[in-house]
Amino acid sequence: MASGFFVLLDDIAAIMDDVAVMSKVAAKKTAGILGDDLAVNAEKASGFASSRELPVLWAISKGSLLNKIIILPIAFLLSAFFPIAIIVILVLGGLFLAYEGAEKIYEFIFPHEDPSEGITEENFTEEEILALEKDKIKSAIVTDFILSVEIVIIALGTVIGKPILSQIVVVSIVALIATIGVYGIVAIIVRMDEVGFKMIQHSKKEKSILKTIGNILVQALPKVIKLLTVVGTIALLLVSGGLFVHNIEFLHHLFPQLPSILKEFIIGLVAGFIVLGIVNLFKKLFGKKAH
Repeated sequence: MASGFFVLLDDIAAIMDDVAVMSKVAAKKTAGILGDDLAVNAEKASGFASSRELPVLWAISKGSLLNKIIILPIAFLLSAFFPIAIIVILVLGGLFLAYEGAEKIYEFIFPHEDPSEGITEENFTEEEILALEKDKIKSAIVTDFILSVEIVIIALGTVIGKPILSQIVVVSIVALIATIGVYGIVAIIVRMDEVGFKMIQHSKKEKSILKTIGNILVQALPKVIKLLTVVGTIALLLVSGGLFVHNIEFLHHLFPQLPSILKEFIIGLVAGFIVLGIVNLFKKLFGKKAH
């Protein structure tokens, strides 16, 4: 009896070791999208009145958790009964991520005004600010849903062929880390300037370390968000290119002499601008018909 119990403990330990290894691999595979998720949400959670930043972030976090609760069981069912759907979703998701990356580059080259910016300005009434806030939260949750699908499917792709219990545990761990980790870091980022202002206010000397650090934090916030946006854009193209290369046989054998990271970036970039061109063409055609 005792020996059987210890054998059972050994089996459980072995399973947990496998889960830890698989979770590490899955987390690495999804790191690119997590980076973009971080950049996107830091951008969407900033620009509010200081007192509203954390409530807004909490609302988006709850929406993100609900997204994953919806996505996870569907992903496991597809994996068990219709595995080809996982490949299709990965490729379609790759097209969306490539489009997002290309669109960011296009908007950088040809900038345009964002009507949702400046919602804390004094010319808005409280009702209008709350309405715009709700719209921005909804937009963030929709974006999170799409990124969450990709995170879950990519994580699931790393454990295809493993026992269903291992799949459920590994993918659920990655999904939980994605929510808690990303939104925890976003909360720290969007409060950087507030912490900086507090440090400046509590500084009694004109040239003190406290005031210097405070000024650095205040000035760093927009730069950090811009840096995250650049890193996120590169990550989008790399992840999308990787999805195409690993799931489309023709692309997998294309340009074997190129380093894989450069190959994936180029394929992601080309695919992104092709999709962007098609989307813009449809917008122009339907825009003309509307007029």
